[in-house]
Amino acid sequence: MASDPLAWLVSLEGVPSAYAAVRDGIDVMLRDRGLRRTSPETTAESLLRGAHASAVLEGSTSTLAQVREGAGDETAQDVLRMSTELLGLAPLLGRSPAQAFARLHAVVSSGSLPDDQRGRPRDAESAARLRDIGALLTRPTDAPALLVAALIHGELVTAAPFASHNGVVARAAERLVIVARGVDEKSLVVPEAGHLALRAAYESNLVGYAEGGAAGMHAWVLYAAEAFAAGAEASPLRRAAD
Repeated sequence: MASDPLAWLVSLEGVPSAYAAVRDGIDVMLRDRGLRRTSPETTAESLLRGAHASAVLEGSTSTLAQVREGAGDETAQDVLRMSTELLGLAPLLGRSPAQAFARLHAVVSSGSLPDDQRGRPRDAESAARLRDIGALLTRPTDAPALLVAALIHGELVTAAPFASHNGVVARAAERLVIVARGVDEKSLVVPEAGHLALRAAYESNLVGYAEGGAAGMHAWVLYAAEAFAAGAEASPLRRAAD
């Protein structure tokens, strides 16, 4: 059997405890807030909140109220459009991750890029990087699903394989991994809102991930555990019960 490619990262100081704690917190929230009684409208609200937060991180100035009313700016409209297709890609993510990433990009960029750039890597090197990132989701690993989601996020931002919207695709892919791997099947956690709440740390840790080697990756995954906890706090399931 091939060795676990993420074993070294899971063993780093603070990582096991951070991810055990955040997963326990998410599980408790989902159980205690009545997951069995949640409606499709609750999932839709989580996706809407995530779309707004991701759009703001991409430069949108729209408010959540504007996005909810369909009156957001172009960036917000693009991300919201993608969010409506997001959960339908969970089965594809398991079979062909790179194809799922490409579909996310094709949808979010439909209003801003010519057809020959939508959903297509920028060049051969980008295509190879995209396949390598996808392989992280097809190789056996004992790493926590949330950690895998964080790595996919960091890798997609760093690789920037598409001509636009790489950050949006990365955040959407992160949420999709969390859904597809059974952490939050109804997608009630709002990881994008967690990143927005910790925006300065989010942006600085992404730079560190890109430039800092193993130390940068370590810092990123520790940061991401905090962001997932903040994303759980932003869930409409929690807010509705408070």
